[in-house]
Amino acid sequence: MDQNDYIILATELMQQISADLAWHYHIIPKIVEEQTFTFHISDAKPEKKIQEELEFLTGKKIVLDSQPAYIIENTLNRYYLKKDSEQSNGKQAVDVQSEEFITQLIHEAKTLNSSDIHIEIYEETCRVRIRIDGKLVERYILPKEDYPALVNKIKIMAHLDIAEKRLPQDGRIFYKLNQYKFDIRVSILPTLHGEKIVMRLLGNDATDIDIKQLGFSKEDLFNYQESIKKPNGILLISGPTGSGKTTTLYATLKLLNDKNRNIMTIEDPIEYTLEGINQVQLKESIGLNFAQALRTFLRQDPDIIMVGEIRDQETANMAIRASLTGHLVLSTIHTNSAWGTISRLTDMNIPPYLIANTLNASVAQRLVRKLCGSCKTQKPFDESLYPKHFKPPIEVENHFVPIGCKSCYFTGYKGRIAIYEVISIDGELAEQIKSGNTQVYHLLKERGIKTLGENAFEVFQQGNTSLEEVYTLLQSHH
Repeated sequence: MDQNDYIILATELMQQISADLAWHYHIIPKIVEEQTFTFHISDAKPEKKIQEELEFLTGKKIVLDSQPAYIIENTLNRYYLKKDSEQSNGKQAVDVQSEEFITQLIHEAKTLNSSDIHIEIYEETCRVRIRIDGKLVERYILPKEDYPALVNKIKIMAHLDIAEKRLPQDGRIFYKLNQYKFDIRVSILPTLHGEKIVMRLLGNDATDIDIKQLGFSKEDLFNYQESIKKPNGILLISGPTGSGKTTTLYATLKLLNDKNRNIMTIEDPIEYTLEGINQVQLKESIGLNFAQALRTFLRQDPDIIMVGEIRDQETANMAIRASLTGHLVLSTIHTNSAWGTISRLTDMNIPPYLIANTLNASVAQRLVRKLCGSCKTQKPFDESLYPKHFKPPIEVENHFVPIGCKSCYFTGYKGRIAIYEVISIDGELAEQIKSGNTQVYHLLKERGIKTLGENAFEVFQQGNTSLEEVYTLLQSHH
C-alpha cells in the first residue's frame, strides 16, 4: 500500500465524532446504526479497553475494525484538525447550537490560511465550505433545522437586521481570538431555500509581506521597482478577482512607506492593515465612492495614493488627474493582459495622449498553487499534455505532480505564487499608445518582456507547480 493511503470519509460520517475523540483513540467512523457504531481503529491501539470506553461514551454497541496505523494517521490528518490544547473540549464535533461553533469555524479557517467561509442552504441539506489556496473544500454538513439560528447568530455578530430575510445585507465582525485580531466581512444573500452567508477573513497585517517572495522574476522585479521610484505617474495591476493584486499593492506600499511620505488608500474592503498609511473604507451607501474619496485626498497633501480599483470613467479620470498633478497613484483594473489595460482605459474615454503621459507601468498577474515540497513526485513528461498549439521554448523531460500528505492537508499543494507580466512604459511604447497601436508584441519581445505564459512555463519547468495549474496561461500564450 502507498504511504499516502487513507480512508475516504463522507462529511456526514466525519461529524459523528469530535476531532479530540478521533485523535485520542485513533478511530475513524465507519458505519452508524440505531444501536451499533462501527469504527476503523489503528492496529497499534488496545481494542478491548477502547471498545469499553467508547460504549460508555456513546451508549451504543461498538464494533472495531483494525487498520494499519499509518492509514488511520493519514485519515486523521486529512479530516480531523488537531486543535490547540486550550481549544480542546471533547464535545460532539458539530453542535451548531453551541456558542463555540462559529468560533471553532473561524479558528479552523484561520489555521488553514483560508480566505472565505461559505455557509449554504439547499432543499435537503446545509453545508459549510472554506476556501483554501483558491479552492473550496467542504468541511461540515449541518442539520437544516439549526440553520436559521446559525444565520441569526452571525447577523447579530455583524450588527445586521435579523428580521430582514428578503434583501441582501453586508456587515463586518471585528474578531479577537488568542493572538489574532482581524476583520471579517459578512455578506448575506437570500437564495431559493434560505440565506447564504459568505464570511471573508480580512485584516491581515501587511508587515510580513515581502515583495521578493511574491513570484517576480529578477528582471520583472527590477523593472517594477524602477517604475515606483518615479515621484508621479500611475501604476496599474490587472487580473481577475482573487489573483493577488491587493497583496502586490501592499508589498509595494510597504517598500514606499517612510516618515517623509503621506500615503493614502481608498479600498473596498480594507484587506490588510499597515502602520503609517492612512486607509479609508469605501461607503457607497453614503456617497463615498472611489472618485469622491480621490477628490478629497487631493486636498490632504498626499504623496502616494492607492485606489482599490478603477471601475468607471469618473475614477479613471480622477486617478489620471492626480498623477498629472505630481502624485504617484497605484491601482488595479480588470483586464486580461498588461497591454490590454491601455485599451480598457481608452474604452473609459481617457484620451490616449494622457495615458501615454501618465502610465509608468502596466502589470498583469495571476495566482497559481505551489506544489507541496513534502510530497510532490517527479514523473516523465509527455508533450501531448500541453495545450493545443503551445510550443514549449525548451524541452521538459520530467515534471512534478501533486500527491497529497498531512503537511498540505492532502491537497498536493501548499501556498500560492504569483505569475507576473511587467511592462514599463518608455518613450517608444508611449508613442505607440498615442497612435492607438495595439500590435506591440515585437516591441515587448525586443525589450525582453516575458508574457504571463512564458513566466508560467518557467515556474512549471522549475518544478514549483503542476501543468494543470498553468494550463490556461499556456493556452492563451501567443
